[in-house]
Amino acid sequence: MVKPPPWGVVAAAGLLYLGRLKQCKVTRMAMDLRERISAGLKEAMREKDAIRLSTLRLINAAIKDQDIAARGEGRADGVDEAAVLAILGKMVKQRHESARAYEEGGRLELADKERAEIGIIEQFLPRQLSEAEIGAAIAAAIAETGATGLRDMGRVMAALKARHMGQMDFGAAGPIVKARLG
Repeated sequence: MVKPPPWGVVAAAGLLYLGRLKQCKVTRMAMDLRERISAGLKEAMREKDAIRLSTLRLINAAIKDQDIAARGEGRADGVDEAAVLAILGKMVKQRHESARAYEEGGRLELADKERAEIGIIEQFLPRQLSEAEIGAAIAAAIAETGATGLRDMGRVMAALKARHMGQMDFGAAGPIVKARLG
C-alpha cells in the first residue's frame, strides 16, 4: 500500500491528491487562474467595486456550473485550465455581441457596461496574439499537421486550439486557415 504524501507538501506543490499517489494530478495552472479570480473577487469586495465584483461573481458561477457538469460526467476534479479559458473566451464573445446590440438599439450606457466587463474578463485571459503571430501560428500548425487541402482544416484548427486557447479568436483564424489551405 502506498502511503499518501503530507497535505502540506501536496498543497505547496500545487497538486490535487485523489486518493493514491499514482493519481496525483498537477492542476497548478488552473488553480492559479482560479486563485487569481478569487483574489480579484476579494479585492473588489474590499474596494467596493460593484462592476468588478459582479463580473467576477459571474465568472465564478460559470466555472462552478461547468465543474458540476464535469462531475456529472465522472471527472471528479472538475474542469481544467483550457476549459476555464474557453469559458472566459465565451463570456468575452457574448459581451461583444451584447455591446454591439446595445449600440444598435441606442443604449450606449449598457454598451459601456458590457465593455467594462470585457476589460475585467480579459485581465484573466492570456495576451492576445498579434496578426503576425497568428499568421506564424497558423503556418506552424499547417506544417505540423501536414495539411494539404481543405479536408485537413479540422486538424489544423484542433492543433491551433490545443496550443493557443484563449490567445486568438478562432472565428477569425478559420477564414485565414481556409484561405491558406484552399
